Amino acid sequence: MLNNKTILVTGGTGSFGHKFVETVLKDFKPAKLIIFSRDEYKQYEMAKLFPESKYPCIRYFIGDVRDKARLQRAFAGVDYVVHAAALKQVPALEYNPTEAIKTNVDGANNIIDAAIDAGVRRVVALSTDKAVNPANLYGATKLVAEKCFIAANAYGGGRVKFSAVRYGNVVGSRGSVIPFFMDLKKQGCKEYPITDERMTRFWITLDQGVALVLKALDESVGGEIFIPKIPSMRVVDLAQALEPGCRLKNIGIRPGEKIHESLISEDEARKALEYDSHFIVLPQFMSAEEIVEKFKGGKSLADGFMYRSDMNTEWLDVAQLKTMVQTWKMDA
Repeated sequence: MLNNKTILVTGGTGSFGHKFVETVLKDFKPAKLIIFSRDEYKQYEMAKLFPESKYPCIRYFIGDVRDKARLQRAFAGVDYVVHAAALKQVPALEYNPTEAIKTNVDGANNIIDAAIDAGVRRVVALSTDKAVNPANLYGATKLVAEKCFIAANAYGGGRVKFSAVRYGNVVGSRGSVIPFFMDLKKQGCKEYPITDERMTRFWITLDQGVALVLKALDESVGGEIFIPKIPSMRVVDLAQALEPGCRLKNIGIRPGEKIHESLISEDEARKALEYDSHFIVLPQFMSAEEIVEKFKGGKSLADGFMYRSDMNTEWLDVAQLKTMVQTWKMDA
């Protein structure tokens, strides 16, 4: 699929970008693989891992998704775009709402316009469980971005196919709970702050996230949201996996934080299909005939279905979390 094609990933120096680039270089032979991001130091560091001398298809392109003209320049000749750039830190975005909108919403629209103007084949945008019934600005901006990417299929005249992937917390991603707890562990801390002992989260590895994006790039017909079947975990179990017998200090829920997260709401489930490894939320503008033709093998969901982290059928226990943390430490 990606052999001899030009692929661009926005936010390419982030955790996802690193794993995506590593996977593409290992499994495909792209004509060009463009890392688009705004931080030249992170590009400098990434170029040490993926130097152009060893990987002649690599290009490092400095730019910001807020800058449409720069995107138009970067998208020239591009076949596939993976949009991973976003502002994500919930407390920071609650305090700086306009900045979140400029990057996560206005940036998404710039991606859409640039992709249509350049004649890109397919665009896959990364979203989050926080976009479902959002309780914080980050989730709200990602919900709006999802809506923009789905609607964009009507603007591209069928030439550009836009879709999204939506998943939960990524093991060990920057700013997430594992690095935070690991820093406390290094400091010799035996008491871990927990916002609420009931809290549950969906859990996905970077490899799984990249695999879902590649599936969307390969299978999307335009307008879908791809959602993986992934396990849930309890935050208190994660603390015990990192530091067995540690004490927990309940510090209360932060602004914009939920006790449980959802990947599919009850309302969305009416327009979703289930497959062996994933779900697909179908675009509202497709007719029943188009759905039957284009989404064979999918199973409709039962009335009242919700895919929520505390109602999941698959759970990670302390032993499994310990293994995942050890794997993350080896990869980090």
